[in-house]
Amino acid sequence: MTLNKILWTIAPRVVAVILLVFVGQSCRISYKLNGSALDYTVYKNIYVAQFPIRTALVYAPLQQTFELELQDYITRNTRLQLTDNPNSDLTLEGEITGYALSPQAVTEDAYASQTRLTITVRVKYTDTKNDKNDVDQTFSAYRDFDASQMLNEVEEELCGQISKELVELIFNATLGNW
Repeated sequence: MTLNKILWTIAPRVVAVILLVFVGQSCRISYKLNGSALDYTVYKNIYVAQFPIRTALVYAPLQQTFELELQDYITRNTRLQLTDNPNSDLTLEGEITGYALSPQAVTEDAYASQTRLTITVRVKYTDTKNDKNDVDQTFSAYRDFDASQMLNEVEEELCGQISKELVELIFNATLGNW
């Protein structure tokens, strides 16, 4: 094989590799899995107020469970600093307005085979830099459990699961900027 033939068989492959390297570096698809759309040159901190329980039926640890889940989620998914200053760049405040049990899946003998625990949270989100981003909304989530179980047997686990879901809903509607 002559040198000319070798160059003509290798050259297209070398050119293809070079093009792939340059095109691969200039065309990148970028996305964030957490959905946060914050400009960290503008937003530095967030104040998360207490979320008092304003319901007739009360599970005392719920407030702390919910607040810690909310703060942890924000810390894990943003670069915002949590502060104790209500005059921060962003504020999240609200209250737990609903904690209700309701029968589900009624059987043929008119007894419920499932019970639903529903938690409702009212949230007020304030963006001091852009009031178009402000949110005042109510969020609700639930979990069903077997009616043969007592609520106090599953309450801690269910409240944890529901709190996680509520926090994700709240994050997506506020900081996630969906």
